[in-house]
Amino acid sequence: MQFNVKLFAYFRDNRFKERLSEYPEGTTVEDVIRSLDIDLEEVGVLMINSRHCTLQQEPQEGDQLAIFPVVGGG
Repeated sequence: MQFNVKLFAYFRDNRFKERLSEYPEGTTVEDVIRSLDIDLEEVGVLMINSRHCTLQQEPQEGDQLAIFPVVGGG
């Protein structure tokens, strides 16, 4: 199954901005994040097709998964 993965901010460092990726059926958002060696505690917002999603959701063929880091400031 193929779907598009978009990374934002420093998640792009030494990775990519956007990539069409191949994953097996049943892959969860959490599986994708772990495969990219991103610390789950650093993830702020997750979206599939511009809608918020959870770590347990399974992207489908042709979806777009966007992964944003936690935003800090004060």
